Amino acid sequence: MRKFVLAILSVALLCCSAAKAGENKNYGLSFPTLANIFFVTLDEAVKAKAKDLGVNVYSLEANNEVSRQISIVEDMITSQYAGLLLVPIETDAVVPAVEKLNAANIPVVTVDRRISLPAGSSVKILAHVGADNVLGGEKAAKFIVEQLIAKTGAPKGTVIELYGFVGSGPAIDRSEGFQRIMKQYPDITLKTQTADFMRDKGMKVMEDFIVSTPQIDAVFGANDEMVMGAIEAMQATGKFDFSKVVTVGFDAIDDANKSIRDGILTATIEQFPGKQAAEGFQVLYDFVSSGKQPSSGLILLEPQVVTKANIDSLYK
Repeated sequence: MRKFVLAILSVALLCCSAAKAGENKNYGLSFPTLANIFFVTLDEAVKAKAKDLGVNVYSLEANNEVSRQISIVEDMITSQYAGLLLVPIETDAVVPAVEKLNAANIPVVTVDRRISLPAGSSVKILAHVGADNVLGGEKAAKFIVEQLIAKTGAPKGTVIELYGFVGSGPAIDRSEGFQRIMKQYPDITLKTQTADFMRDKGMKVMEDFIVSTPQIDAVFGANDEMVMGAIEAMQATGKFDFSKVVTVGFDAIDDANKSIRDGILTATIEQFPGKQAAEGFQVLYDFVSSGKQPSSGLILLEPQVVTKANIDSLYK
């Protein structure tokens, strides 16, 4: 049924181009998957912003398949959309599709996940709007170090890092920031394994770590889905005291925030997906409608650590 709906939407995309470029009110949004609540939030925020601006957004998920995302972008080119908001699955795999957007004079803004362009590349994006994921990774690491010191009197212990989807910008950047801080502490043993930003994989990877690692003092998931899966695996053993084990996620989804309030998840990193989406679409709309250039080609929002101490004041 889901594939049938996606097929119908793909056909609809091909039928929605405006008669004149100056009157074109149709924009595209391509993102990895609706299986991750983060992208559901982003999708809703883009559509709300578009409604405020009086234009149309046609969005399609790519089921985390690069080939499908490229096909979606090519369909949107055929439909002569006014502009495209793109959340690339990988940093470099969709570059050829962006090159085709350039050739068709369709401006593109990336949100959340960036693309990686080789030096001297002629491929252009109007702007990237996202969280400062390196800084977010650093903040998560510093928080864990502070908690370890508070619990043991020293920055020491075994820390598990659940890495995101290999090849995606957020996975690369969050891990870079996280490891940059962790490597400053020789008494911290860091073990890293990818879980593809998925809850079930986070649970499976954590089950393996529980078997192979006698002592686990902290767990960092590069998104909340993975760390919530890890927590499920830990709870199933009945051996973990969450007042002693530090657990940190990334995204501040509803499940994570509830877990913080319940005293299980220690913290998460809020990266404001709704704001990313709205700002990214505004940049795209302003350029298409009036030729206004963005203030910067790189617009980064500062992530924030969410804990039980500040969660209620942060989400009034």
